[in-house]
Amino acid sequence: MGSATTQARTATSEALASASGVDLDVARELFAAVAAVSGSAQLSGALSDSSVPAEARAGLVSAVFGPSYRPATVELLSRAAQQRWSSAAEFVEGLEELAVRATSVAETGDIEAELFSFSRTVASNGELELALGGRLGDASAKGTLVSTLLDGRASAGTALIVSSLVEHARGRRVRALLRRAERIVADQRSRIVATVSAAAPLSADQQTRLQNALSARYGSAVTLNTVIDPTVLGGLRVQVADDVIDASVSARLADLRQRIAG
Repeated sequence: MGSATTQARTATSEALASASGVDLDVARELFAAVAAVSGSAQLSGALSDSSVPAEARAGLVSAVFGPSYRPATVELLSRAAQQRWSSAAEFVEGLEELAVRATSVAETGDIEAELFSFSRTVASNGELELALGGRLGDASAKGTLVSTLLDGRASAGTALIVSSLVEHARGRRVRALLRRAERIVADQRSRIVATVSAAAPLSADQQTRLQNALSARYGSAVTLNTVIDPTVLGGLRVQVADDVIDASVSARLADLRQRIAG
């Protein structure tokens, strides 16, 4: 990711933070805009072309989306288009991130946990992963399948994120899309996500103590995603981004064997 894109993403997030009237309808329109922009090389190129004045790019957003989209949506799209992006592809990804963040703002449910749960379902079912992530198949049918699977089991915001990403995966793996969305939601809510591998489910007290310890270590609220893994052999393995804390018996045994071997 280029430095221009990093700055553009920050500016776009700040625009969302100062926006008013952001609800799920706005989030839906943002996802629809992602589909429209990613589906047109001409449009994505024009909106991300830094040689074109920012005001002109904002004007193009108004011309294309103004007649049918809400003012709040158009304003957010305009602010994104006025930034400098390293490439058209990164501009599209920036819009997608904006849509996920807007959904997180509009939806009060536990989107991170629901995204994690659905990603585990996909990971454990090869047929489902193929149905959702295969290059063949109708995109709208994939979205309908997601809606059916999540109906009554997840919030409207989670269903919107998953169905939108699956319908417009652009060659990316479904599980990777879900993990990225989970990280974006956590960041929007000023949290970090810790994936905990344990041989057995944690009690409520154990979860609280672990969350408090991780919050003190990382200086942020923590969302725990627990994976039951019999190979852990007692103790815990915790991963936060690239940081792994392995306090499992298996890890200690491996360390002991290495020490004995010299």
